[in-house]
Amino acid sequence: MTHESGTTRRALLFTGAAVAALAGIAILPRLSARAGATNLGTPGDVEIEEFDAAGKSLGMKTVAKVVKTEAEWQKQLTPLAFNVTRQEGTEQAFTGPWLDVHEAGIFRCVCCDTALFSSETKFDSGTGWPSFWQPIAKTNVRNVDDTSYGMLRTANSCARCEAHLGHVFNDGPQPTGLRYCMNGVALNFVPLAAA
Repeated sequence: MTHESGTTRRALLFTGAAVAALAGIAILPRLSARAGATNLGTPGDVEIEEFDAAGKSLGMKTVAKVVKTEAEWQKQLTPLAFNVTRQEGTEQAFTGPWLDVHEAGIFRCVCCDTALFSSETKFDSGTGWPSFWQPIAKTNVRNVDDTSYGMLRTANSCARCEAHLGHVFNDGPQPTGLRYCMNGVALNFVPLAAA
């Protein structure tokens, strides 16, 4: 009986220690994320189309993806831009920049400066977010399935840094019939330089 009781005690202690160790392992990633050490993005190369300051295509180029730690992104971005681009948040309608910008230019990723949209495809959708009927180059904007809030939507992200930009819908104008509904804080507007 003593032998069985000792074994039971050892098994209980071992099981308790194993559970505590597993709990500790599960907490470590959360602690490092809080400390800003977690990388946000997937390393590797990607092919994008580059554009100069006059909006002219410089052709396709293979570039390294932009991957930074949470702390590095927080240092670079405003709190709202960080929430939108790195945590898939959404700015409030009619509050973001670029909604009423109508001059010629390129909308670039706020995180990595990749050209994403041209002012030539911008239109007033009445939704409160900058809207475009197509990206400046299909390779520069990626579509990602978004099943949040119990819906199936198509989210858009920057191909180079995986920044969340917004969503695309099938209720836009011709010629594409698409509405790329973007968060203004995910974009920088750069007026076209004289050619």
